[in-house]
Amino acid sequence: MVRPFVPELVYVEPRAMEYPLAKELIPKFENMGIEIRETTSHNQIRNLPGDNHFQKYRTAKSTLVVGVRKTLKFDTSKPSAEYAIPFVTGCMGHCHYCYLQTTMGDKPYIRTYVNLDEIFESADQYMKERAPEPTRFEASCTSDIVGVDHLTHSLKRAIEYFGESEHGKLRFVTKFAHVDHLLDAKHNGRTRFRFSINSDYIIKYFEPGTSRLQERIEAAVKVAEAGYPLGFIIAPIYLHEGWREGYGEMLEKLEQALPAFAKKDLTFEMIQHRFTKPAKRVIQKNYPMTKLELDESKRKWKWGRYGIGKYVYTNEEQEDIKDTIGGFIDNHFPDARIEYFT
Repeated sequence: MVRPFVPELVYVEPRAMEYPLAKELIPKFENMGIEIRETTSHNQIRNLPGDNHFQKYRTAKSTLVVGVRKTLKFDTSKPSAEYAIPFVTGCMGHCHYCYLQTTMGDKPYIRTYVNLDEIFESADQYMKERAPEPTRFEASCTSDIVGVDHLTHSLKRAIEYFGESEHGKLRFVTKFAHVDHLLDAKHNGRTRFRFSINSDYIIKYFEPGTSRLQERIEAAVKVAEAGYPLGFIIAPIYLHEGWREGYGEMLEKLEQALPAFAKKDLTFEMIQHRFTKPAKRVIQKNYPMTKLELDESKRKWKWGRYGIGKYVYTNEEQEDIKDTIGGFIDNHFPDARIEYFT
């Protein structure tokens, strides 16, 4: 079982101490015996402990920066939601394929933002602009927020904030099973709690540092029993030897574990494995022994966002994925909704 994340090192930005959450977190970390350093800005962090790239990379992944979110303009987050809401950046997991590897570059530490009220005010403006249409906010575009929330409770506050909103809805996804502190949040059915699930092969070889499939399923049952709308992201769908059996078994285990009422309002999102040339270079640098297949000649090239091309599966393989896994979902969860395949 993966233990809840505890940072080895904490940096704090001076302005952060003007906010109540930082004043709460820093004494907590001091009492836990964690080394705390000051930094003028997260961009100024230098000299992380480690003798080589691998050690420094791993130290960075277990470093937490307590800071202030300066940019309060939210990115769009299609197809999952209208906007990405920024509470945390970075992740403590070591998923080999993760796109954060390229977006975060050589600074993969975790940043938690303490100016929550300012972030909520910004969300409020976006909701007013679209009212009376509902506005969905995705809280896990740049992080696995559940992985750090047992320390910060930012997500819990967000769940309760959107629970009281008229037009807002919150969504996030996690690979971690540390959900107990979120079960009593007053969500009022306005937060969809999603789990990222995958075949045992993918979790074993490509998702070190995350909760195992069985732990995620057990956490999903708790979340359903707490009344949250529930969803699952099957991502990345990766064509390994025996992938049909692997994904079939995964969905069978899920069906057996979930209570009947949880299968009524259930969503699935399906995302195929993809990579870019820059991502491939970073993955091979950070995880040189990875089994991840990154052969461009076996893939189809596709324009991505921001003009960066990515390599996806061929049209025939994509049809096979949709038919096979979509068929498993229809069979095991006839009332569920597949929101998209990309």
